[in-house]
Amino acid sequence: MENHFVYILASKRNGTLYIGSTSDLIKRVWQHKSKIIPGFTAEYNVTNLVYYEIHQQYIEAARREKRFKNWCRRWKINLIEKFNPAWNDLYYEICS
Repeated sequence: MENHFVYILASKRNGTLYIGSTSDLIKRVWQHKSKIIPGFTAEYNVTNLVYYEIHQQYIEAARREKRFKNWCRRWKINLIEKFNPAWNDLYYEICS
């Protein structure tokens, strides 16, 4: 069974945030980092993976993504700081 991910990218600590979902987290974050897809993350340099969740089904990830997008900013920041207090870029950890 294929995993699905919900993720949050940040431009820097307490910076601009982006929420997305994908079935290939490494590839998708690489796409954001490489800025090969024009749009919000490329324009605002939102490339640091600061949070992610794994879901077994696509529908679970899609619902969670939608829920996150409706959260106020403070809730998102609290979630990131609970999971990743230093706001490290987790991309390099998931690649190894």
